[in-house]
Amino acid sequence: MVEIPTSGKVRLDAWLWSVRIYKTRSSATAACRAGHVRLNGDPVKASQTVVAGDRIRVRKDGFDRDLEVTGLLSKRVSAPVATKCYLDHTPPRERVIIPQVPVRERGAGRPTKKDRREMDRLRTSWQGSDTEL
Repeated sequence: MVEIPTSGKVRLDAWLWSVRIYKTRSSATAACRAGHVRLNGDPVKASQTVVAGDRIRVRKDGFDRDLEVTGLLSKRVSAPVATKCYLDHTPPRERVIIPQVPVRERGAGRPTKKDRREMDRLRTSWQGSDTEL
């Protein structure tokens, strides 16, 4: 079993890479440079040191992740060990329900007036529910 140190200091980009938030250390550095990473609410540079108890907010793939540092790693480890080095305080994502599009059989020909009205009713009901969000 791998011993996870909780004391000391580690660079932010190295920690984000070692706990598998980013695939490469250079992409973690680029995210810090772009302002997608915040340490205790403040934008940071990649060279900022991380200590146990810090809160890190990472914007990745259009979603924010709120992490609390519990263990310090400077080298990449397996995924089960990496998840023990932080607590994820991210709220659950809202599930978006997308209705299925009606599919006509090939060779069925042109839709009848009744079929077109049904398709229009489906489209307007979907657009109406979209505006309520």
